[in-house]
Amino acid sequence: MNGRTRARGFRRTVTAAAAAALVACVATGCRPMDTGAASRPGDVRTAGAVTGAGAAGPSGSAGSGTAPSGAAGAAGAAGSGSPGAGVARQPAGPGGACVFVKPDGAQRLGHTGWGFRVTGTDRWEYGAVENPSNALYTPPGGDVGAWHARGTYARMLSDMSRGGLLRARGSGRSAGTPVAGGPAHPYSRYRCTSSPRGDVTAARVMIRTVAGRGFLVGVDPRTGEFGSRDCLDATYDILKAYRAQHLTPAFPAEIPNVWVETLVLWSDHELTPG
Repeated sequence: MNGRTRARGFRRTVTAAAAAALVACVATGCRPMDTGAASRPGDVRTAGAVTGAGAAGPSGSAGSGTAPSGAAGAAGAAGSGSPGAGVARQPAGPGGACVFVKPDGAQRLGHTGWGFRVTGTDRWEYGAVENPSNALYTPPGGDVGAWHARGTYARMLSDMSRGGLLRARGSGRSAGTPVAGGPAHPYSRYRCTSSPRGDVTAARVMIRTVAGRGFLVGVDPRTGEFGSRDCLDATYDILKAYRAQHLTPAFPAEIPNVWVETLVLWSDHELTPG
């Protein structure tokens, strides 16, 4: 048995243990930890068009111009604040993908968000499925806290460091999710990989798909089958559609904190609030 087979067997064992824990969780009435879903970024897409100043058009270019790449861009390009000190350079490109992690999310099993580079530009698209109801099941079409934003690499890191959510802008509501003061569990880690290309069109189609397919961890009440449509599934499906390099397959109901460790050849960085 080679190392890859052993690793795959270990992941399946851990996933099976997590599945058993989730069944017990449902039976005892426990709920996933609040992932901090509340308000959404200014350049946000829910079910409709991108809104907010600086939103990119279909080609990914911003109305206010393109920020410089690399360290210079990371130092001063974020419109709502720059990420913490020591931020890494963005992937070399022309494409690239990132996974954002809240290690203490979902009963400390982990919570993930995603980001990908609009190929050949300095613009990124990023977001997550935040599951604001904390329910193990939300039917298709229900509010799963899916949001989608566009901006520079630095803006992406800044937004995600605050849980992917900007501070409150008024007291309005978006897609049924209240705008509140701030996230309970900001994303504190991110891993990125470069890519010679990226299928932005396919990724955008998948963004709409995951926003509308509901949320599931455990037994689907419609089919009676065990499976998942959670934050990790959204992250994996979007980055797979983008054709991110070195993307490890995600098993149904896999533990996010375990899956993140399988991303070989991805950079690994701490994310501090910006």
